[in-house]
Amino acid sequence: MQSQTTRTQTTNTLNTIGKSSRFMTALMLMTLFGSAASAETDLDIVAAFVESNCVDCHSGDQAEQGLQLTAFVDDWRSDGDTRTSTAGTDTGRTDTAGTDIGRIKTWETVLLRIQSRQMPPPDNGQPDEAEFVAAEQAMVRVLDRYSQSHPYAGTCEPLRRMTRTEYKNAIRDLLSIDIDVNSILPPDSSSDGFDNITVAELSPLLIDRYLTAATRISRAAIGTSVDVPGGVTIRVPPDQSQEQHVEGLPYGTRGGTIVRHFFPRSGSYEIQVRLTRDRDEKVEGISGSHELDVLMDRKRQHRFLLKPVRGGNDHSKYDLDLNVRLEVQAGTHDIGVTFVEKSTPLLEIKREPFDASFNLHRHPRQHPAIHEVSIVGPFDQTSSVGSDQLGHRDTSDSRRRVFVQRPKKERHADASARQVFANLMRLAYRRRIEDADFDVPMRFFHQAFGAPNQISDEVGNPVSLQTRFDAGIEAGLTSILVNPNFLFRSIEQPEGIEPGTPYPIRPIELASGMSYFLWSSIPDEPLLAAAEDGSLADQTQIDEHTRRMLADPRSRSLLDNFADQWLYLRNLPTITPDLRLFPDFDNNLRDAFAEETKLLFADVIRRDASVLELISSDHTFLNERLAKHYEIPGVVGSHFRRVEMEPKWHRGGLLRHGSILTATSYATRTSPTIRGAWVLENILGTPPPPPPPNVPAIKEKTNAAPLSFRESLEQHRSVPACAGCHDLIDPVGFALDRYDAVGRWRSNVEGFPIDAKGRLPDGQDVDGVVELEQGILQRPELFVTALTEKLVTYALGRPITHRDGPAIRRIVRDAAKDNYRISDLISGITQSNLFLMRTSQ
Repeated sequence: MQSQTTRTQTTNTLNTIGKSSRFMTALMLMTLFGSAASAETDLDIVAAFVESNCVDCHSGDQAEQGLQLTAFVDDWRSDGDTRTSTAGTDTGRTDTAGTDIGRIKTWETVLLRIQSRQMPPPDNGQPDEAEFVAAEQAMVRVLDRYSQSHPYAGTCEPLRRMTRTEYKNAIRDLLSIDIDVNSILPPDSSSDGFDNITVAELSPLLIDRYLTAATRISRAAIGTSVDVPGGVTIRVPPDQSQEQHVEGLPYGTRGGTIVRHFFPRSGSYEIQVRLTRDRDEKVEGISGSHELDVLMDRKRQHRFLLKPVRGGNDHSKYDLDLNVRLEVQAGTHDIGVTFVEKSTPLLEIKREPFDASFNLHRHPRQHPAIHEVSIVGPFDQTSSVGSDQLGHRDTSDSRRRVFVQRPKKERHADASARQVFANLMRLAYRRRIEDADFDVPMRFFHQAFGAPNQISDEVGNPVSLQTRFDAGIEAGLTSILVNPNFLFRSIEQPEGIEPGTPYPIRPIELASGMSYFLWSSIPDEPLLAAAEDGSLADQTQIDEHTRRMLADPRSRSLLDNFADQWLYLRNLPTITPDLRLFPDFDNNLRDAFAEETKLLFADVIRRDASVLELISSDHTFLNERLAKHYEIPGVVGSHFRRVEMEPKWHRGGLLRHGSILTATSYATRTSPTIRGAWVLENILGTPPPPPPPNVPAIKEKTNAAPLSFRESLEQHRSVPACAGCHDLIDPVGFALDRYDAVGRWRSNVEGFPIDAKGRLPDGQDVDGVVELEQGILQRPELFVTALTEKLVTYALGRPITHRDGPAIRRIVRDAAKDNYRISDLISGITQSNLFLMRTSQ
């Protein structure tokens, strides 16, 4: 009764006063009538705000952006089983579910525009901040109430195939093998910024690739002998400078490369080295003598001495004998090839500017460099099992992981094989193993194992029990690695449930969800055990396991997989600035850019710091190459270290990183449009709409009087089709324009002084990166929400929808209590209904 009285009084009041004061009246009524009236009064506050500030542009058939808000609040108030909606829909649909979707989408769209202060536009005269805050909070309360009374958990693909990265990590954690799957499996397509979105298809070509991968991996894990030695060649990028120390190699060396390689069997392997050559096939920089070391696990195995060939033009002789055979124990080893650095400064001339790009012979090298390293073998291979068949010794990590049990007699073979497969399948399939799971691997085992005296070696001798057992396990392992239970993650929908009904996922499914979110890999034993005994259903246990997993080194996948894609770091290998304008850009710098950004993100995770430090950081991570590029003194050596920043260096948070600044530039110049769009989407969470078709490109050069690029862009914005979006995007990007296309600080370009004045979407004027960061941090919840949305998209493997808004805002509000620590955000995601539940289809 009180609610009806409140509504009547409010309506009468709004009809008798001017539009400009209706909002304050609604706000006063909320205070007067308290919480009992808050539901209706929230709607009145929103109605007054929309009517005062929005309907002039968003009404009628010509509503801007097709957003019709005339019946925005009244439509929400409509009751009954069948409700007609006109707000935000093209048709007056009367189905309840469809109407709800249209209504929520419209409200969330309007809320986003109000939160970012884009509606009403700053140029049209905006209400004061108190009105914005009150309307925003009222809308949030309305949407939260609806979310509580209409639970929603979203839908995901019932079957999800592992991505190429997840497959590689799963093999590593299952078999202790680091294998290059990029040469076997095709890349995954990306959607909504990530490559793990809706990956369910399995084409005949992909099936064939998985069979190939499973066969190779099983052979490598078991260490099966080979008739013909195999090989792999690692090529050093041609634009990578080799005039400085390479991290991971001993100090006192320069250039070269280090490779982590898995050797499937013990035996003799040949390391072959080829030197770089110029366009005439002459070895570069060979004047004088040079020492070349081949190392295994950082220990020198052989040293070559390179000297100029007497009077000869036959440069093939320089690396004709750069081959050495090493005795290698089965397992993973680091192979390094590098030059001994000369100690005499007169002989070790430093290039200026530092580390110029060599880019396919553009700049002749002053010292020889490594072109490629090949690893061939095994020759004279030895068995990975010791000579004593009963007192065997499995020497590689992968064999120790696989062979948890061995048969002592023929009659024990089946039982031992079942134990081996049970151990492997439990981790590979991420669940308890049933009797039916043994059928296929045991069938493959029996075919390869054979019967005594029926299998002989190449000279006709009977093959031993242990060798036959290895062959059988290899065949069974191959079948496990192509089994859909390994390749796919699934979520079972309860039987008989009505479509659109939320339901909790099973603990075993939750364990897989957590491990693929945080590790991009299979669950470990503690997580599986917690799922199987039911304790993972407890929120406290979920939180504890989440924080444990974040502290595990495998959480590096959040950097290599999530951050790589969120921050466009995966684009860096394909970006090559114009070397006529930026001759110092090379692969060393490209790699350093990516490492700086990853280390900052890793530092936030390691210290469990606030994610706001990604914007406001007063330190960064540098090596000598990157420090010289940034003109920061006192950093020596190839290893990265934390460096406290001074204001004059203009470095720190993400917006000052060469990785971001280069990835959002063209080959020849900066792009305020690309940089502004990147900030809007990834930092502020308000991605601009795609450009309209047939929009003319900006003319780089004209015959008219010279213009600064900003002036050229102003001309482009004068095109009516371009102005709307560019007025929002470009002012944000202009604030970063004091950084050039490779992230260096500058004060002018082509004789024009840099004008870094810009504006945030809320109308706040900024000048340069410092004020841009300050403006972003004045409303930190916008950045944290944008980051959380990206994390949720990545965690769930699906794009977020408007109905995810209440859950995401709840995660952000809870994290705000401790200044948005990274662990609170991630734990909030794993404990949210979005992660713990699904909606039936």
